Amino acid sequence: MYSKIHKYKQLGMNIVVDPVSGSIHVVDDLTYEILDLYTENDFNTIVSLLKNKYSEDEIKDAYDEIESLRNKGLLYSEDVYKDLDINRENSVIKAICLNVAHDCNLRCSYCFASTGDFKGGRKLMSYEVGKKAIDFLIKNSGNRKVVEVDFFGGEPLMNFEVVKKIVEYGRDEAEKHGKTIKYTITTNGVLLDDEKSTYINENFSNVVLSLDGRKEINDGMRKRIDGSGSYDVIAPKIKNFVFKRGNKEHYVRGTFTAKNLDFTDDVLHLADMGIREISVEPVVEKEDTDYTLKQEHLERILKEYDRLTEEYIKRIDEGRPFSFYHFKISLDNGPCIKKRLQGCGAGFEYAAITPDGEIYPCHQFVGNELYKLGNVDSGIENKLLQEKFMESDIYKREECSQCWARFYCSGGCFANNYNMNGDINKPYELSCEMQKKRFECAIAIKAYEMMFKKNNKPQQFDN
Repeated sequence: MYSKIHKYKQLGMNIVVDPVSGSIHVVDDLTYEILDLYTENDFNTIVSLLKNKYSEDEIKDAYDEIESLRNKGLLYSEDVYKDLDINRENSVIKAICLNVAHDCNLRCSYCFASTGDFKGGRKLMSYEVGKKAIDFLIKNSGNRKVVEVDFFGGEPLMNFEVVKKIVEYGRDEAEKHGKTIKYTITTNGVLLDDEKSTYINENFSNVVLSLDGRKEINDGMRKRIDGSGSYDVIAPKIKNFVFKRGNKEHYVRGTFTAKNLDFTDDVLHLADMGIREISVEPVVEKEDTDYTLKQEHLERILKEYDRLTEEYIKRIDEGRPFSFYHFKISLDNGPCIKKRLQGCGAGFEYAAITPDGEIYPCHQFVGNELYKLGNVDSGIENKLLQEKFMESDIYKREECSQCWARFYCSGGCFANNYNMNGDINKPYELSCEMQKKRFECAIAIKAYEMMFKKNNKPQQFDN
């Protein structure tokens, strides 16, 4: 019984992935064909099936190479992790998302947070609640030295004075307890000015800014309260901020919908603005709207990722590269097996805190009383819910356990699964298909970069 491999063609290469070992192979046409026959046929049968195209010596060389890779555990490798007992009971809270503003100055059509108020009324987090949230993080982070705080909303810049006070309080408390807090902020950029930009650049480890791309695309979905488009207000501020940010970590995040299935043009628009760290992600929307992504769009979306891959490589070759979030991948090594089996630590390593001090597994569960974990005064009270998240991994989901991309994806997003299927362990199929395609593209790009220098001369790359 052979374990499954995954093979596909991209960027003119025949690519083979061994899911368990993580080995990536770029192979010739003969080897690629033999792999279709290898598990069901002996050598002599394979020769008879391919003798009209290749000589027996050629077939033998390729067959022997496949045998060698299999014996080394680099092809058809056995899944040694499926029965592994991972103990997560000693997990600690590593990061919190502070929803400092359940309010927003935009009215984006696709907003999962109900235009910022999370269906619970517009409100801002007080400094007192923010202090308790920092205390909660430090108390529940165990011996971990570096923890993270993400200021989120709504629009967190609407509560910026409190944000600054929380940062200062967190810095003092972290020092008392021998810890470091790394701060992130996610903003639509409307309220960005020189003063805020300077403070953020001096105090925040990462910044996420929201812009969907082309003006007509952005303004079709990301409107101001008066119904006007936001592009003309936001784009110059984001461009200026990114310039001042320099090489410090940041990225500009957009969303594509059924209205811009040609989202490559939006990615390139951002790149042409001088933005080098970009993420444009698919909308997740269960309701039937004119922007909802559906199964009927999938073929078009997958082809668009192919187009984006070609353009991505073209710009690398032209000496004007940019980074696309979903194309970042390492072929050398990855996270520990604990993280590969369950990438998201929602509910037990990560938590979101509302302006009222309520604790949820992540920001996308905020407002859903079924998923309330506790509050900053009493801590996490719903231990059964926490255990549910803690015990969930790729082997709890039949679809994931057989998927070639399981160790790259680590099971996907709990919230997307719940919002689309009503079950955190029921994968959202459309998202899965897009995710797998992005991994294919990412692997192909990495392989291309390893095989070819700027002069496009191929380098030695083992089958």
